[in-house]
Amino acid sequence: MKIRVLGSGAGGGFPQWNCNCRNCAGVRSGRIAAHARTQSSIAVSANGHDWILLNASPDIRSQLESFPALQPARRVRDTAIRAILLVDAQIDHTTGLLMLREHTAPWDVYCTEAVYEDLTTGFPVFTVLSHFRGVIWHEIVPHGGDFVIPGSEGLVFGAVPLKSEAPPFSPHRHNTVPGDNIGVRIRDSATGGRLFYAPGLGSIDPQILREMEAADCLLIDGTLWTDDEMIRGGIGDKRGLDMGHLAQASSGGLIEHLSRLDCTRKILIHINNTNPILDETSPERRTLEQAGIEVAYDGMDIEL
Repeated sequence: MKIRVLGSGAGGGFPQWNCNCRNCAGVRSGRIAAHARTQSSIAVSANGHDWILLNASPDIRSQLESFPALQPARRVRDTAIRAILLVDAQIDHTTGLLMLREHTAPWDVYCTEAVYEDLTTGFPVFTVLSHFRGVIWHEIVPHGGDFVIPGSEGLVFGAVPLKSEAPPFSPHRHNTVPGDNIGVRIRDSATGGRLFYAPGLGSIDPQILREMEAADCLLIDGTLWTDDEMIRGGIGDKRGLDMGHLAQASSGGLIEHLSRLDCTRKILIHINNTNPILDETSPERRTLEQAGIEVAYDGMDIEL
């Protein structure tokens, strides 16, 4: 299985357009050792020719341009993307669908019923796309067992509900239902390699822990270093858990959980612009390195 990290940042990317926190100001001026990041999305393939897009960020156009494999140029209008899978209805994971409206056929989009509801009501992306080529919705049932996506033969997918938060425009906001946010396991049937992808994660229950233990590689929520990071930085008034993100360094946080796992690679993705791990020389980054935890970056390639 080939995995390409198209975007590794959280909503707003890094630097965020209107932010002058230490990280954003530092990367603009070159005062910190950091690299810019677009908003989170990955692509996966069994053969290197046919790809499944997981999430469609607002930065999708630049992400596609940065990865030539997704534009094979076999005809006047072409793409190597065979289908799109959405883990939630968040703006930073779905707005890119609007940028893909020139597709020559309806997009095959895989998502849960809860996400479909949000994308036809509160944020009616699917309704807008119906005025172009439209979408063909394929329902993902959390806990529904494995499924395959035509065009990605060799890859087997599965979904588990995550405890996170629904978008602000969702009727489920602060009252989430299974399917508002999912983690996705992907297994290569030829190599046996297993990926678990969860860019939004508010807590780790026994089932999520089992999925993480079974994976060879984790691409998992790295939004915040501490739960009150945005409050202390004067950026916002919400804690990480209020937004559905389990911080890394807090007591009972992600580092504690990951330190107990034996999977080959543990990689953080969906990293907020305020997170000190973006500074590659920071003490926080060294803490991750000592724990054997990597930080995803745009253009990162993984093979399982």
